[in-house]
Amino acid sequence: MPYIDDDLQNRWFDFGGDAIINTNQHIRLTQMRQSELGYLWSRLPLMGENFEVEFEFKVSGSSGHLYGDGFAMWLTKQRMTEGPVFGSVDNFEGLGVFFDTYDNERAHRHTFPYVMAMLGDGHTSYNNDLDGRETELAGCEADFRMKSFPTKAKLTYHKGNFLQLELQWRQEDEWEVCFKKHDVNLPRQIYLGFSAHTGEVTDKHDIISVTTRSIRPAIKEAAPPPPKVKKPSKPVSVFSVFLKMILAGGIVGVLFIGYRYLDQKNRMKHF
Repeated sequence: MPYIDDDLQNRWFDFGGDAIINTNQHIRLTQMRQSELGYLWSRLPLMGENFEVEFEFKVSGSSGHLYGDGFAMWLTKQRMTEGPVFGSVDNFEGLGVFFDTYDNERAHRHTFPYVMAMLGDGHTSYNNDLDGRETELAGCEADFRMKSFPTKAKLTYHKGNFLQLELQWRQEDEWEVCFKKHDVNLPRQIYLGFSAHTGEVTDKHDIISVTTRSIRPAIKEAAPPPPKVKKPSKPVSVFSVFLKMILAGGIVGVLFIGYRYLDQKNRMKHF
């Protein structure tokens, strides 16, 4: 606060689209109106190899079952380009973290709201119809919407080591790890941004504060081994069971015949 100076500008950030500045409360990316799009982008790139970004946000609106669509945090080489991915450009290069509140596919194994990260290479598209399921780097369920206390996110990045996202949404001052991914490398000279859009469903998407800081490099961590996948057991057919019973019966029969033969032979010797 107060977000803007006497010239109605911000020293560190540019904003545009439908974004509205409330000098004493927030930067509202979208209001509760259909087909809105707003954004907030850093003027200077993040140059540090190891850094932390912490921001407070608020997503609110009607208390019904239909609302959306959500907002995104960006660490990308592109900036201030409107597009279909939560209000920003598709085929981005860098990291997008999507705070998704609307289920487009209706076939997910997780619930919404959902927080998901995607590492873009500049060529791969985000599939909005599938809510980015095919290109998901990591994610978690987090019901951050309509909270009476501050909701926050903290992204920690150590180049070539790990990327971690923590959220504060269950209760105030309680951080929870959403995901941690190893061996992640972001492009050099990336910009920090936030964007949001609404379609037929609406919500208010507010950015309240943003803090970035350089941090010391962490000790190199080894990525955990992938979980072991159990091989599916082959179904047992009736024929194979019947065949095993015949073989077992045959073995017992041969042993019985051999026993009777030896017994008879011993009797003849005694006679």
